[in-house]
Amino acid sequence: MSDLKVINFMRLRSLASVLSLILVVGSLATLLTKGINWGLDFTGGTLIELVYDKPVKTADIREQLAAEGYDNVVVQEFGSAEDILVRIPGDDPKLGATVSKLLGQNYEGKVEAVRVEFVGPQVGDRLRDQGGLGMLFAMVLITLYIAFRFQFKFSVGAILSLAHDVIFTLGLFSFLQLQFDLTVLAALLAVIGYSLNDTIIVYDRIRENFRKLRKGDAIEVINVSLTQTLGRTLATSGTTLMVLLSLFLFGGEMIHNFAMALIVGVGIGTYSSIYIASNMLVYMKISREDLIVPVKENEELDQIP
Repeated sequence: MSDLKVINFMRLRSLASVLSLILVVGSLATLLTKGINWGLDFTGGTLIELVYDKPVKTADIREQLAAEGYDNVVVQEFGSAEDILVRIPGDDPKLGATVSKLLGQNYEGKVEAVRVEFVGPQVGDRLRDQGGLGMLFAMVLITLYIAFRFQFKFSVGAILSLAHDVIFTLGLFSFLQLQFDLTVLAALLAVIGYSLNDTIIVYDRIRENFRKLRKGDAIEVINVSLTQTLGRTLATSGTTLMVLLSLFLFGGEMIHNFAMALIVGVGIGTYSSIYIASNMLVYMKISREDLIVPVKENEELDQIP
């Protein structure tokens, strides 16, 4: 320990608390005023399967439809570059024929709509409700797990950290009006798992140092623990962000928002592990007494001479 240069992370804890409060309140205000730009997975729409006689680019199809006034359209390959899926708002039964005719006007070849399906808003509502319940259920289980493995004060910090990450990510999507579909929901669940993993590693070191170090108050022990885990955190977050940036830049529009949600989530999750999860331990006055392993009655009797 004498060779370790301890970084005073908690020196900025008051400033970080104010910053986090501003971010959460701002995110909630944005969600209430602007709402979420739900994708077709949640709002419903028409799915059209188009078959071309030669490979085409989805970006070109998307541009053609946007030029004709079709907004919030999802275009993706369906097994090959000739088989294209188009998801578009609306429930007009003639939409498939209209879209295939429109795309065929500037195409030197044949394009045909082979399947047209309508997904009603009831299905989207059910997906939205189930997704929200899934996140709440995951957070409840996480709270119980942290409280059982560590101590109740740790579970409060962990759940506030996860809620902070999710609210900020949702607020950013609302502010930028990025489309929220099932891939983004999956990214949010992945963010919860990533942030929790980082928090547990920090908590494990804090608990170990509370029992190991005989000197120092809670802030000093937390600073030592964060310093010891910093290298691992930077290595993990750095390599993860490199992969996500590659997906964001070169993965195509279909996973653009998915990668965006994960990039934001990994960044804010690393921050919250330090300045939300660990900071809450200071506010809740964590002490060595909270982490003392209780001695069983039989063990006490055995120690009596």
